[in-house]
Amino acid sequence: MLRIVTAGGDPMNYALIFPGQGAQEVGMGRGLFDCYPAAREVFEKADEALGYSLSRIIFHGPEEELTKTENAQPAILAVSIATKAVIEQELGIPLAPLLVAGHSLGEYTALVAARTLTLEDGVRLVHLRGKWMQEAVPVGQGSMAAILGLDPDRVEEACKEASMDQVCSPANFNAPGQVVISGHAEAVARAVEIARRLGARKAIPLKVSAPFHCNLMEPVADRLYEAFSECSWAPPAYPLVNNVSATVIHSTEEIRQALRKQTFSPVRWLESVREIEKSGISHFLEIGPGNVLSGLVRKGCKDAVTYDTSTHENLSKLVVALGGKEVGTVE
Repeated sequence: MLRIVTAGGDPMNYALIFPGQGAQEVGMGRGLFDCYPAAREVFEKADEALGYSLSRIIFHGPEEELTKTENAQPAILAVSIATKAVIEQELGIPLAPLLVAGHSLGEYTALVAARTLTLEDGVRLVHLRGKWMQEAVPVGQGSMAAILGLDPDRVEEACKEASMDQVCSPANFNAPGQVVISGHAEAVARAVEIARRLGARKAIPLKVSAPFHCNLMEPVADRLYEAFSECSWAPPAYPLVNNVSATVIHSTEEIRQALRKQTFSPVRWLESVREIEKSGISHFLEIGPGNVLSGLVRKGCKDAVTYDTSTHENLSKLVVALGGKEVGTVE
């Protein structure tokens, strides 16, 4: 497989990683849209596939409209793929990762990047995913919280004790000492108090619209799996490290099953990052809005080198590291 050679001559083995929900920001990707035809094409295709102007919401808001799950998910996917298109088609850097991965929603973006899904199918799927996730649990009945500074086993113990015939379980294993929990609002509130009692450094309720990655999302998983049959699937051009098992999977049926299960299962991001590192990969390129994943990677793998595209300056650094020229200023 092709490997990028840096200006210093050393080959860079790298993985592409793609952000999940929460990375959205009004105005993201606007500079790329204004300056690069490849980015405009991505946004136009996304709008056409969805049947409404997602790009207008991305560029102009209002924020409450962009943060709706059904808009935020396709918006982040579109910006991420537009960024990748600019790097490859406009800046002349052929991206050929050894592996790809994404956090929750980002797993769908990774599959678009790996040409398993088309852009059009990708944005339609995550739009439905976001819509159905929001509909699965009435607003206010579910919640999530971040537990910091407590071993995962103790977090699971807190969830189990707090459940009391309700749902409460780990949703994201993000980094050492950082686990997000999800479930019924009352159960999550109890788990927060129990986690504090067990020695958590912090236990912070999150501002989210639904309890993602817990058993309350199982009906969504079934509906999504049915929707998969309406999409075209191709073997991934680059192997995927999936969220559910934190292992590399290749076949399209494995991928569909993993995506179905991911809906109601915890995202094992820390294990995924370490699986990538175990494969001999030291560089992680975060493609899309924000840089949260880069921070999590550095916490989980002390020798990791990360690049992100969250700012024009950071995009330019990534391009230079891949052997390209510094990117001109985007107004």
